[in-house]
Amino acid sequence: MTILDRYILKRYLATFGMMLLLFIPIGIMLNLAEQIGKMIDNEAPLNEILIYYLNFTIYIGHLLFPIFLFLSIIFFTSKLASNTEIVAILSSGVSYGRFLRPYWIGATIIAIIMFFMGMFIVPNASKGFNEFKFKYLKKGKQDRVTSNIFNQLNENDFIYVSSFDPARKIGYNFTFERFNEDQELDYKISAANIRWVDKDSVYRLTNYNKRDLRGENEVLETKRRLDTLFTFKIEDLTPVSYIAETKNLFELNTFIAAQRRKGASNINSYIMVKYKRWALPVAAFILTIIGVAVSSVKRRGGMGVNLAFGIGVAFIYIFFDKVFGTLAEQSGFSPLLAIIIPNLAFGVLGIYLLQNAKR
Repeated sequence: MTILDRYILKRYLATFGMMLLLFIPIGIMLNLAEQIGKMIDNEAPLNEILIYYLNFTIYIGHLLFPIFLFLSIIFFTSKLASNTEIVAILSSGVSYGRFLRPYWIGATIIAIIMFFMGMFIVPNASKGFNEFKFKYLKKGKQDRVTSNIFNQLNENDFIYVSSFDPARKIGYNFTFERFNEDQELDYKISAANIRWVDKDSVYRLTNYNKRDLRGENEVLETKRRLDTLFTFKIEDLTPVSYIAETKNLFELNTFIAAQRRKGASNINSYIMVKYKRWALPVAAFILTIIGVAVSSVKRRGGMGVNLAFGIGVAFIYIFFDKVFGTLAEQSGFSPLLAIIIPNLAFGVLGIYLLQNAKR
């Protein structure tokens, strides 16, 4: 690594770190000012608040990594341009492609950090962040669907409850149906409610009825109460809305496969979480290209013009990402295309701007 590489890479990483240290505390203070009343009203313990803001820092920081990176590149590259350092570097015989090498190294370092954080660290922080939010900041609001819940456990087993109380771990108007290989009903269990009993690690059915179809005969079994076992977990009746965010790389793949077997209606939202984790490191390279192309040319108006243009591009990028993400989650639009289209469009834009910057 040459002196030039070390010089630019040092500025790249130092400015990025400065952006994190500058904006994340501001975000924490703004969030605290907004939520402190709810925390006091709901008697949130101090240790849980401190853990919440640790998770908040990891969760929000990782989410905004690409934007911080983008602004960092524009900031320090504009300073290089305004000080005529870039002109001096290129005039010494260094090609524009060679000038970009430390930027690629920096983008690779940030992308690797983003990848491992997104796959293994952020999921745990997301769990703590969301649990605190619904426990103290959105107290009384449900973090999941709690009515008319239908689940396909596998190819043969189906369950249904009309409503579910996650705090008490109880479902009402429970139905369990098993079909044979010919897709004919084998037996059906119904109960007024189903409750998970932690002490005994069993399910307790109240007003239990079972219709067992044996050929042309039907056997009816009824009991006032029955303790039994099922292959599903009570929480699987209706997972929390943010469940995919709380799973690491391997857990998420297993979870999506299980939800696909069940025929989950919101499977696209889980797939979007997976693809976004892979796309975020790619965004580091795309925004690096755009950032350098925008700010490496000395302009009338200086850094302010570059920052204004860069912020505008960043907001357009976020807008397209949100629009296509919403399309994938709420319609039949492909989640893969929803991730590829914005990144491909801005990748092409970055290459176009880079070619102009070279000239």
